[in-house]
Amino acid sequence: MKQYTVTGMSCAACVNRVEKAVSKVEGVISCSASLLTNSMVVEGNASDSAIIEAVEKAGYKAEVKEIKAPVKAAESAPEDALADKETPVLRKRLIASVVFLLPLLYLSMGHMLWDWPLPPFFDDNHIAMGLVQLVLTSIIMVINQKFFISGFKSLIHRAPNMDALVALGSSAAFLWSLYVLFAMTRAAADGNADAVMDNMMNFYFESAAMILTLITVGKMLEAMSKGRTTNALKGLMKLSPKTATIFVNNTETLVPIEQVKIGDIFVVRPGENIPVDGFVVEGNSAVNESALTGESVPVDKKEGDRVSAATTNESGFIKCKATRVGEDTTFSQIIKMVSDAAATKAPIAKIADKVSGIFVPAVIGIAVLTFIVWLIVGKEVGTALTRAVAVLVISCPCALGLATPVAIMVGNGVGAKKGILFKTAVSLEETGKAKIVVLDKTGTITKGEPKVTNIIPGEGFTVDSLMSLALSIESRSEHPLAKAITSYANEHALKAGEVSDFKALPGNGLCGYLSGEKVIGGNLSFLKTEISVPESIEQEADKLSGEGKTPLFFAIGEKFAGIIAVADVIKEDSALAIKELKDLGLRVVMLTGDNERTAKAIGKVAGVDEVVAGVMPEGKEREIRKLKEQGKTIMVGDGINDAPALTGADIGIAIGAGADVAIDAADVVLMKNSLRDVSFAIRLSRKTLGNIHQNLFWAFSYNIIGIPLAAGVFISLLGWQLNPMFAAAAMSLSSFLVVTNALRLNLFKVRERS
Repeated sequence: MKQYTVTGMSCAACVNRVEKAVSKVEGVISCSASLLTNSMVVEGNASDSAIIEAVEKAGYKAEVKEIKAPVKAAESAPEDALADKETPVLRKRLIASVVFLLPLLYLSMGHMLWDWPLPPFFDDNHIAMGLVQLVLTSIIMVINQKFFISGFKSLIHRAPNMDALVALGSSAAFLWSLYVLFAMTRAAADGNADAVMDNMMNFYFESAAMILTLITVGKMLEAMSKGRTTNALKGLMKLSPKTATIFVNNTETLVPIEQVKIGDIFVVRPGENIPVDGFVVEGNSAVNESALTGESVPVDKKEGDRVSAATTNESGFIKCKATRVGEDTTFSQIIKMVSDAAATKAPIAKIADKVSGIFVPAVIGIAVLTFIVWLIVGKEVGTALTRAVAVLVISCPCALGLATPVAIMVGNGVGAKKGILFKTAVSLEETGKAKIVVLDKTGTITKGEPKVTNIIPGEGFTVDSLMSLALSIESRSEHPLAKAITSYANEHALKAGEVSDFKALPGNGLCGYLSGEKVIGGNLSFLKTEISVPESIEQEADKLSGEGKTPLFFAIGEKFAGIIAVADVIKEDSALAIKELKDLGLRVVMLTGDNERTAKAIGKVAGVDEVVAGVMPEGKEREIRKLKEQGKTIMVGDGINDAPALTGADIGIAIGAGADVAIDAADVVLMKNSLRDVSFAIRLSRKTLGNIHQNLFWAFSYNIIGIPLAAGVFISLLGWQLNPMFAAAAMSLSSFLVVTNALRLNLFKVRERS
């Protein structure tokens, strides 16, 4: 996928024209242009020169978008690619236009309608008044020449855009007024004062100038609002560190961030941002990771723990080793994901694209037809022209073009601020359409690490004595279940005895000698080969197994010491998260490789609708395919073994920033290790899609109502008619309203159901 910067696009029709031109280039697989970001994404093996040439032949300019490492680009990006360059230019144009428009309106409307005073020179000098209006209007047209250059160029290329409508409307009003002015000179030469006065009332100079000025107002409001849609991405980039303190020859040295290399040792003092990804090699601290996860509560870090770029060291002094730098840091990848999502196009945008391809030519045709019909019914040329110009200037393909991308940009930004990353516009749109959510068990519903859940001492033993005995033998083992016991013992400051002749017996357990007595630990079958086990103990073990726990049995000499149950416990918020998903009308399925008994026990506690157990990694993808036949399916996972299923699902969600391969395979990445963010991602998708529907409804409704109103369809029925200046004002506000509606997504709350 390659990105290009495209300039000269002013509406959805321009976007459609660019995409059609580039799609015809040999080697191009797909092309998506964005009016919001003035960018274009192209997939395929076509050369840059061929793509740029196609864009230029279509009447626009293009260049390869330089993809810098986000950490390098952080300083320049907000002022460069994401900077609001349009608003300052439009503001200057608007101020200059208003300076000349005010005297024009005073002369044409103030004097003519309300008899406001003029210098004596203009007394009965109607031609002079017309000449002044001509000069003032010409100046305003020169100030806003961009409309005419872009509009007529698009007509020449047979791909008229919004600027073509503005240029045609303003030019028609100007040329008609110029014709009237020459007619006045003829009448004056013939001594026909009445004809001179009559013609004076047929000037439309102020309409030609006002149309341009009002459209410029709308364009400026639109540009200001569009600038706000990229605030989330700008905010992320500003957090990116600029320098790092590294050790060079055992001396602390402050260097630019781009000079940090993998393996460098860097230090971070309290209050400083961590410059690159790495792990702590010395010291302890609390790190604020809100830039990545949206979670403001600091996370404790000790030796061996991972740290990420752009997070903030809040307390202790730490020394770290760099593992990822430049574009490879987690933070840089987040920025890239957000940028890529803004550059891609959602499926729903195709509706606007199809309409925009025929919209402007159709409007021009309607304007011409309007002009002809009014002449046929016996109206004067001025009246017919007024209706035709109103049709041209009220039509707004911009609102259609912006309806989808602004909502996608804002929705994606809201998610990014909360640690929820949609890789593409497609994933943001499609996530909310899901009917089934499939959850991996280990690391997704559960914590992914076994914990001691039950301690049942045998006769003559206490909890501490049983745990100390178990620690003595389990501390020699590398098995995950053994780690659960050693972890518990460490938390409770228990001491292990010295075990000799230690042996690990795969499939059975462990054995050794403690103070001359044989110690064993393992499963029930192994224990029964060494000592007799009461039936009550077997029943207790069966009960624990039914709860999804693994019972471990311990004995010393001929004495039964007790049972320690270990399980991969569910996360604190998993049950609530699953309830939230079900409240959204989703069917929740747990998919795991665990045995059915354990899986069902976990599934019951978690509250899922269905459990599919005993499935190998390759089988998970097969199960996903079956579920997809029943409805759009989301797969949520965190491990390498989840990658095939994440890829096979309609939408793959990687949770907790797990394995890199899982993140690569997923369409949505949740930076926090919270299952509740799945429901938030779905609700945000639905909210964004609803916002897009609102925008498209407004854009279509506005044009469906506005064009007939401007054409004068309602004059005979209801007496409604529309002046071209009011039409221009309405058109200017339409795009602004669409963008402003999209900005309402910033009010979306994480934990409130929509």
